[in-house]
Amino acid sequence: MPAILGISAFYHDSAAALVVDGRVVAAAQEERFTRKKHDAGFPTRAVAFCLEEAGISAGDLDWVGFYDKPLLKFERLLETYLTLAPQGFRSFAQALPVWVREKLFLPRTMSKALGGAYKKRFVFAEHHESHAASAFYPSPFEEAAILTVDGVGEWATASFGTGRGRSIDLTHQLRFPHSLGLLYSAFTYYCGFRVNSGEYKLMGLAPYGEPRFAGLITDHLLDLKADGSIRMDQSYFDYAAGLTMTSKRFHRLFGGPPRKPESPITQREMDLAASVQAVTEEILLRMARHVHNLTGLPNLCLAGGVALNCVANGRILREGPFDRLWVQPASGDAGGALGVALLIHHQLLEHSRTPQHPDGQSGSLLGPSYSDDQIEKFLRTSGVLFEKFEDDEALCEAVAGHLAEGAVVGWFQGRMEFGPRALGSRSLLGDPRDPDMQSTMNLKIKFRESFRPFAPSVLLDRARDYFDMPRGSESPYMLVVAPVKEDHRVATPGADQLFGIDRLKAPRSTIPAVTHVDGSARVQTVDDDRFPLFARLLRAFEARTGCPLLINTSFNVRGEPIVESPLDAYRGFLATGIDVLALGRFVIRKAEQKPMDRAEVEAHLARFGLD
Repeated sequence: MPAILGISAFYHDSAAALVVDGRVVAAAQEERFTRKKHDAGFPTRAVAFCLEEAGISAGDLDWVGFYDKPLLKFERLLETYLTLAPQGFRSFAQALPVWVREKLFLPRTMSKALGGAYKKRFVFAEHHESHAASAFYPSPFEEAAILTVDGVGEWATASFGTGRGRSIDLTHQLRFPHSLGLLYSAFTYYCGFRVNSGEYKLMGLAPYGEPRFAGLITDHLLDLKADGSIRMDQSYFDYAAGLTMTSKRFHRLFGGPPRKPESPITQREMDLAASVQAVTEEILLRMARHVHNLTGLPNLCLAGGVALNCVANGRILREGPFDRLWVQPASGDAGGALGVALLIHHQLLEHSRTPQHPDGQSGSLLGPSYSDDQIEKFLRTSGVLFEKFEDDEALCEAVAGHLAEGAVVGWFQGRMEFGPRALGSRSLLGDPRDPDMQSTMNLKIKFRESFRPFAPSVLLDRARDYFDMPRGSESPYMLVVAPVKEDHRVATPGADQLFGIDRLKAPRSTIPAVTHVDGSARVQTVDDDRFPLFARLLRAFEARTGCPLLINTSFNVRGEPIVESPLDAYRGFLATGIDVLALGRFVIRKAEQKPMDRAEVEAHLARFGLD
């Protein structure tokens, strides 16, 4: 019964995952524990959680794997710098000390982090192998085509191949510096958002614009082939050896310097977002069709950071050649920790694999949980007024009532999600029928840009009543965008005269708070197998309102990771406009608590040793 720990670290969104006898026991991102967004340090606390969850120590581990090959990545960096010298000297001078101090001596670093208790072998997989393993092994497919697309691993920026039984075979790759992920990140940077975290914003901004720059992108920035491969003109970019993503030539082509972060968003940024999104979707559709032509397989597994582009995923599902699509919920670097652990179990150790249904990801609910006893002790220590419910049915009935009355509810239940999406365990919930709810939650609770869309969570058996999704398809991990059905659309007089952010003012459907300005929604389908408690809440809300869906957004505020502990949730509850907090079977109403300003909140938490 091998116990295998997978680790991703030092680049973006560090994480740990533990596989015991082929079963994923635990997985978590380090940021959730340290409260540092996209924490790239060694995942010490995530590792400790995984070991504790399994009831073992580091000395009990049979294998430890790392999600990429640092020496191969260092080779790419050196070769790039030497090729472009002296242009890249400043970037090289900044990167070299970090490599010498941490990344080139990972076995030593990992051994020290594990307290010296682990004495066995460290395994280093290639970056895209880890992505591929994270996509295929938890999928419900006996065999499938695999496509991985991201910024860059060691040399590969995209790869494809097949998975059959316990074996993965990646046969083709696109190599650095030609990268769809880096193209999208370049526009993220140019539009004033942070690379490796602002790509979601760019995708959300795209429907407000027109793709009037798409021709410039395909005519000047890249050479796009029929198979989806690209060659990028590096004179427009600066990421290969510089300190920024785009060059002065890029800025001249698109009419000026990059937008300054936090400055007003103009129509230019909206149109740039729409343009690169349209080009990205076309490239991914071409890739998918080419992969299908070569493999002939009916199912596709996706991973890599670009696989989090749920708009493109929706088009692949609706317009692509594959019957079924499965996307790794933690498709970015964090998912590599899970991938390398599964790769060791099946590919290296040659253990057989039996696909699980609905899949082997357990709803991606792989993080820490807190018992009702722990939560009650915390609440009493904090002096919180609360109501306790004796069973799940009573809890869901009460919370559904608050939601139906227009409350914003913080929903903290069971195990924390692994990956960037809240899936009904660490969520903020609201009524999707309320036309003001999107702006209210964005500005008063999330403290983020008003244009950002919210996702609907809908009962699986009711999803096709509201959204145009292929029959038999699902989206349990909120990774597919689908159009809202015509019979739920509403026409608003004068709406066609509105442009940009003003388009938010026009109701678009009977569920306006989760309908983006282009009439689409990022759907999470909720079933009893993966999300039994959340499904029960949705049914309770439907019984009261006739509406089988809720707004579901991550329980955090701008710039912070999703909450991990009752303390994190309580702090967010006090400091924002959340009306009701459901911690396990305990419900806390803001109206019943003593009003406090921000300074009093911090003093209150410190008084009980909770700071």
